Amino acid sequence: MAETEPKQIPARAWQRMLSGRRLDLLNPRQEDIEIEDIAHGLARVARWNGQTKGDHAFSVAEHSLLVTDILLRLEPEAPTSWQMAALLHDAPEYVIGDLISPFKAAIGANYKVFELKILDAIYQKFQIADHVTSEATKLIKRADEISAFYEALFLAGFSLEEASLYFSPPAPSDERFENFHTELSVLSVLEAEKAFLLRFADLSS
Repeated sequence: MAETEPKQIPARAWQRMLSGRRLDLLNPRQEDIEIEDIAHGLARVARWNGQTKGDHAFSVAEHSLLVTDILLRLEPEAPTSWQMAALLHDAPEYVIGDLISPFKAAIGANYKVFELKILDAIYQKFQIADHVTSEATKLIKRADEISAFYEALFLAGFSLEEASLYFSPPAPSDERFENFHTELSVLSVLEAEKAFLLRFADLSS
């Protein structure tokens, strides 16, 4: 009796969400993106590979809120669409995780192309893609750098010299960030998820 060929299972490129959605990571569709899935995922993804102080991991959801707050310190008149873009700037990590910068550098440009494809689908889903100008992108990037500096210094154990060397702190004379570190907190997963969704709802209203 002839041996039968083993059944070939096609490669799976989609991620199943708890909502039941299936997001194709190679060809993401807007209709498969839900803010509840994003919030759920980001609240469970740890920044700094979990190497932070506190009883809970400092999540990407909290980082996203922090970047949004910093953006408003940099530009108090930032349009709502820019604030939404800041809140969602790391949203692809709800499906691809948060790779630390040294690993991203080792992987190379292919990772960035993949990440930006998902981010574009997310921005399209929430109707902000056409509003994210080069100025907005530059401002969000700067807010992200400042956030990383404060996280490194007050949560991830970096010395001031190390944090200042590898990240881009605001100028010491910049009064907009006086005592800013007091606003850093480490929330539980459920608290971070709720805070993220509340900010999204506020920006959507």
